[in-house]
Amino acid sequence: MKPTGPIPPWFTSEEGMLLIGGCGAASLADEAGDTPLFVYDMNIVAAQVRDLRNVMPPELSIHYAIKANPFAPLLEHMVGLVDGFDIASGGELEMALAAGQSPDNISFAGPGKRDDEIAAAVSAGVTLNLESEGEATRALAIAIRLGRQPKLAVRVNPDFDLRGSGMRMGGGAKPFGIDADQAAALARRIIDAGADWRGWHIFAGSQALDPLALIETQAATIALATRLSKEVGASPPIVNLGGGFGIPYFPGDSRLDVRPIGTALADALANRAPILADTQFALELGRWLVGEAGVYLTRVVDVKDSQGERFVITDGGMHHQLAASGNFGTVVKRNYPIAIANRFGEPAAAEPVTVVGCLCTPLDRLGDKVALPPVQVGDLVAIFLAGAYGATASPAAFLGHPASKEMIVG
Repeated sequence: MKPTGPIPPWFTSEEGMLLIGGCGAASLADEAGDTPLFVYDMNIVAAQVRDLRNVMPPELSIHYAIKANPFAPLLEHMVGLVDGFDIASGGELEMALAAGQSPDNISFAGPGKRDDEIAAAVSAGVTLNLESEGEATRALAIAIRLGRQPKLAVRVNPDFDLRGSGMRMGGGAKPFGIDADQAAALARRIIDAGADWRGWHIFAGSQALDPLALIETQAATIALATRLSKEVGASPPIVNLGGGFGIPYFPGDSRLDVRPIGTALADALANRAPILADTQFALELGRWLVGEAGVYLTRVVDVKDSQGERFVITDGGMHHQLAASGNFGTVVKRNYPIAIANRFGEPAAAEPVTVVGCLCTPLDRLGDKVALPPVQVGDLVAIFLAGAYGATASPAAFLGHPASKEMIVG
């Protein structure tokens, strides 16, 4: 038997039925018309934003990185909850604008921006976070052709990384951003070219659960922004501190305590150098805002025994929820939190079961030798922490199965 990650504390049950946003999981599946189904509880998202604002300094903006979950109804809700969107493609630009986000509150990062994406961003008036000298050259030329003053920030590849992060985005050779020792010169170049320099974007890593590591990284980021701004000889309008806040996917993980991070950041900003006195600061968060709000529901279509092991086979799988199968950046397969939605809270059976999807590949495992109540055909399996990097981060076209359904509640 293998352990599972902790079920988020937001979820309760009524008469053995998992409640999501106060609604029974089975009734939500009926309302959607079918499974598999992602359900996102916007009450949880709103609570995350509220809790963050309560502990962070007032001069800090909260941005949502929409790559975590770009579901259109969710984005429309997010417009009213956060201060800005961070995007990473021309497609996400269209989504952000369609959701009603102001171009003034959108920033566009990511290597490999095509000329048409740069042109669309310049035309819309969103901020481009430049990732290279070549990208800066193209952006300036495109802006001249369009007769527009571009909004350009410099994404910096810092000379440090986020200790203990799941994905290291800075430090060492990286495809992301301008190396720290070249960043000031690029900023000076775009200012001299007449562009609207919007400041620095410094993202060191993601999915960290250690408050001290995040505090250290934010302090180092502010110090780097101070040094670079002095080299440029100009105050940056905005310093995007990146994100990195993690959520507890796996056994032994604990929820991140953001209170000490807020206290340390308030102290750091209160004592910042004069060159940053009028600078607006931002946090760029994705999974921490929406990850715990999502549940993936998939129905049991078969239960079988093979060589002494019991397999629970569902109508969903890794083509919708790749991360839960262990095939999205993890080296060792570990179990996400999982439950039987219509038997929530019931005692586990004596023998473990392996929950698999409907794909013809041994990689399609949603729960490996997990303890669940006795499972029957027709039961609903709930995979938690499905609000981020789920439907759009998974190979939905694999084997021609239909896309999952999605809905919001709350």
